Amino acid sequence: MNLGGFKNKEVLVDLSSGTVNYREINEDLAKKYIGGRGLGVKYVLDNGPEVEPLSAENILCIMTGPVTGSRSSMSGRLAVVTKSPLTGTVTDSHMGGYSAARLKWAGVDNIIFKGKSDKPVYLYIENGVAELCDASSIWGKSTRETVQLMKSTYGEDNLSVITIGQAGENQVLYACFMNENDRSAGRGGTGAVAGFKNLKAIVIKAEQKGNMPEPKFVEENKAANQKATKAILEGGLTAPRKGGLSVYGTNVLTNLINEVGALPTKNSQLTNWAEAENHSGEFYKDNLLVSNNACHACPVACKIEVEVKEGKYKTKVESIEFESAWAVGTNSGLSNPEAIAYLIDVCNEYGMDTIELGHSMSVTMEAYEKGLVDEKLDWGDADRMIELARKIAYREGFGNVLADGPARATSAWGAPELSMSVKGQSIPAYDPRGIQGIGLGYATSNRGACHLRGYTVASEIAGIPEPTDRLEPKGKGALLKVFQDMLAFGDSMNICKFSSFSENAEHYAEQYSTMTGIPMTAEDVMLAGERIYNLERYYNNLAGFNKREDDFLPKRFTEEPASGNSAGHVSRMDIMLEEYYEVRGWKDGVVPAEKLRELGILEKVEQ
Repeated sequence: MNLGGFKNKEVLVDLSSGTVNYREINEDLAKKYIGGRGLGVKYVLDNGPEVEPLSAENILCIMTGPVTGSRSSMSGRLAVVTKSPLTGTVTDSHMGGYSAARLKWAGVDNIIFKGKSDKPVYLYIENGVAELCDASSIWGKSTRETVQLMKSTYGEDNLSVITIGQAGENQVLYACFMNENDRSAGRGGTGAVAGFKNLKAIVIKAEQKGNMPEPKFVEENKAANQKATKAILEGGLTAPRKGGLSVYGTNVLTNLINEVGALPTKNSQLTNWAEAENHSGEFYKDNLLVSNNACHACPVACKIEVEVKEGKYKTKVESIEFESAWAVGTNSGLSNPEAIAYLIDVCNEYGMDTIELGHSMSVTMEAYEKGLVDEKLDWGDADRMIELARKIAYREGFGNVLADGPARATSAWGAPELSMSVKGQSIPAYDPRGIQGIGLGYATSNRGACHLRGYTVASEIAGIPEPTDRLEPKGKGALLKVFQDMLAFGDSMNICKFSSFSENAEHYAEQYSTMTGIPMTAEDVMLAGERIYNLERYYNNLAGFNKREDDFLPKRFTEEPASGNSAGHVSRMDIMLEEYYEVRGWKDGVVPAEKLRELGILEKVEQ
């Protein structure tokens, strides 16, 4: 391989045979699909979209990108790519911290697991060499216990631990990976795939000195990084110690989204809540904050660590994200900020997606309120929520039903309309009645309901890169495509999405081209992102998601009007979806063969 940025080594782990092999990266595929998310999806597609997610045949890809672990700002992201047991779609889930950088510093770009071990194992990597180790002594441990045991074994310095908890071991369909920095690859059930395979953890020992990826054009890459960093330092949201993300973390959004009437409340029965301020970024900063932490090469430091020093909710946890606090907070009718912090920590310890866990609570609460289930769970009952979270992680009693996700649980209760999900994955913290574009984004996301596929909220709420009317459905198809394509490229280069609040496609192109040596323009960035997004859609089409009805929103959003400052509005999917298909060149959600050939996903037919 003749590209800068890559270590040109992939670790191939056959868990069934217990063997480890290595290969170089296919340069043509790296050029076409960039790395990270894009290249991982290509591997999952080539493995076959017909495989069962929880099977030895499914592969689990741990992916970095060409700028990962470099001097590029916000280049500490890791992508976990597989077929999701929660949705049946392809999924990629990303984590920050230092895990991705350490993997690259250890001399490895990617890890691809296949098969199933007959006993618990973990993978240890150091100096470009990987070894499968017996994990019997850490099986059954929480994520934090596992991290501490690995630090005791290998030393605390220069160590990253990516691990599942009890939820992954018990194949909760929204189990996730956590690392030593309390960062999670949260969505899609990647932890359940690892649990099925008896893979407990990935442990990486590597130091930065002398191991950072080398750019193809050193001086030009330095200039590109300086230009991008300048944009971040001057950004309205990203400026260190000034921008909202840096000061309050992602939870800066709670009061803002609540004020406009787009904060889903009590399982989306309302879109605003007077008590939401109790779990806002402002509240946590003023009352419980102990530190602002950062990932590799990040000047923003958006990670908010809080501490509850006494009482039954005593805890110290870093991951007070907007989505997490909302899911177990407002959407579950819980306003106690200490209980919310504790619940988030519980999810981290078990290794569960906080969004899906919160929805498991809220659907149960509404179902109980309506007499559909006997499990007593009132709105905001923190102690019962904590106990139910434990039952879900261990698949005990009523928790066993919820462990398969709210979409399956509500269907089992005969009330699928209570699940606010798309393709089996529950919505994040923006109500599509009050922010039209994000609803279209949920419906057309290739991994189920997700704000991170195409974050139109940047435009509709923050005015980035330019403002659009949040309540106007027209034009949102074209707007969403731009966000989806750019973020698909960013996830593949593997740079933090928050960079897109201050950087543009030209910044990405300059960092990528000077790192790899491949000439790239802003237009090339968008084309590569479009290729990756269509590759994912093609996978899903082959996996059975090939009808217009698969790109839907729950009827609550299209038929029941919003409240607060979005009162009277419903999601206008009837207008937006048709426009979106047109700008995408899709037919009722299916990518035509000619589009696949145009993008180079399929070979062109000789005339």
